[in-house]
Amino acid sequence: MRSATVLALILPFLASNSALSQTPVQFDVASVRPHASADEEFISPQFLPNGRFVSKGSLFAVIAAAYDLLPNRGSRLTGGPDWLRTRGGALDIQAIASLPLDLPAPERNARMRLMLQALLADRFKLKLRTEAKEMPIYALVVAKGGPKLQAADIAEKDCPEGPFLTAPETPSTACHSFRGGQVRTIHARAVTTTDIVSYVQNWTDRPFVDKTGLTGLYRIDTPVWQPMDLSSAPPAAADLPTIYEVFEKLGLKLESQKDKVESYVIDHIEKPSAN
Repeated sequence: MRSATVLALILPFLASNSALSQTPVQFDVASVRPHASADEEFISPQFLPNGRFVSKGSLFAVIAAAYDLLPNRGSRLTGGPDWLRTRGGALDIQAIASLPLDLPAPERNARMRLMLQALLADRFKLKLRTEAKEMPIYALVVAKGGPKLQAADIAEKDCPEGPFLTAPETPSTACHSFRGGQVRTIHARAVTTTDIVSYVQNWTDRPFVDKTGLTGLYRIDTPVWQPMDLSSAPPAAADLPTIYEVFEKLGLKLESQKDKVESYVIDHIEKPSAN
């Protein structure tokens, strides 16, 4: 699919997904402005529960969010001018969508990603092409002896909705949500192995792929674990268990492999006028 527009990428996906095909692929209203101040803190792209999208920072990060990529894993998103990644080209973007309040979070975020893709095509004239690249990845696989994951206390059909604001054992805790991160513990009430891979990929140094074949919902409670790159970590972090050891205790294995991964190349993009 060479030099395809973002909308050309969207339409086949909509046609194959009846739930999403009933949803408009545009935000109700969107604002794009130059970032207000060099001293103001950036805000990573966020899809919020009330149908709002907010970002204060690089447009490169926004494009990554629109395609469910990680901007710090540049091997899956490449190309485009330098201003996409610089503080001087930073933008404040806010958008609002009218979405049902009872939408499950994964579906809500999928719909908002489509709207963000359409916004990028309309306001920035973004054109992407996709290609499969063979690259080093981490694969999550089941270790010898089988998985040792704790089953969730809730079924998918009974999952409450809303942001993760409570402890995992609290009935109001949403599914597919996490608390914590690297050099901290991670907790979740009911998540899939794909959810785990997507979340932990925020701290891995290459793409992370779920190859366990597991489909259940699981409760996750990990110990504190060390970053993969210890060069900028405090000395005490070296005494923490590695991410490999954390997964081993769950009966899973983080395996280095090479695989073909769908990647995106920015062929064209334009600076927007402020509104």
